[in-house]
Amino acid sequence: MSQFDKIFKLMCKDILENGYYNESDDTRAHWSDGTPAHTIKKSCVVNRYDLGKEPPIMTLRSVPIKNCLDELFFIWQKKSNKISDLNSHIWDSWKLEDGTIGKSYGWQLAQKSIYPEGEFDQVDYILYNLKHHPNSRRLVTNMFNHKDLHEMALYPCAYSMTFNVQGNKLNAILNQRSQDILTANAWNVFQYSCLVYMFAHVSGLEPGELVHVIADAHIYDRHIPQVKELLERPEYDAPELVINHHDNFYDYIVEDFKLINYQKGNQIKIEVAI
Repeated sequence: MSQFDKIFKLMCKDILENGYYNESDDTRAHWSDGTPAHTIKKSCVVNRYDLGKEPPIMTLRSVPIKNCLDELFFIWQKKSNKISDLNSHIWDSWKLEDGTIGKSYGWQLAQKSIYPEGEFDQVDYILYNLKHHPNSRRLVTNMFNHKDLHEMALYPCAYSMTFNVQGNKLNAILNQRSQDILTANAWNVFQYSCLVYMFAHVSGLEPGELVHVIADAHIYDRHIPQVKELLERPEYDAPELVINHHDNFYDYIVEDFKLINYQKGNQIKIEVAI
């Protein structure tokens, strides 16, 4: 069993058995037919993944790694808010009249600030310090900027990364205010693990641990049967992740990542709450 599958199954069982079901509460989210999308949830879920052991990838069903990485590069490499810079249509529901998602996600990372070392945006400041001040305890990014929330088509869900070097290993904490577990958990964990792999390599470090903190880990009501199906599926060993590494973070492309011997269950169709 892959480490991801083990963690995913334990988390889902805990949510289903011990979570809070908000059936009687008002909810902002809804299904495409207008029905309120209620959830069963747990607060402050913390999962830990050893990136040096194996890539944390789900084998219970297929994870579309190209789309995962395309979104990651859209946010962290292109630092864009233009929907046209994505090669998929996953964010079309939030597109504004100007073709953007407003001052959200990558737009926030692209904003420059003055530091003692000079002027950097958030991504370049992390990369600079990982090379020049790896023992810094200030390696934090944040996309949840309160003064710009009114100009965001969607508030960032995965909003903050904190990096910390221990010896020669790069560890990271991914903070997420909210997560649709069935739709996004496998997606987010894999893509941010790849971010750590890239940052570690370009900084002369080894990948350490990714800690994923989810403030509101929820399963939507219409997803419960599908989650229960996944819990009954067989698990496979994690595949090998082969990365064509570069010395410059901005040289990476989606095609640099390949999964070798990726055994997985059949894909399932997922209705996304809006």
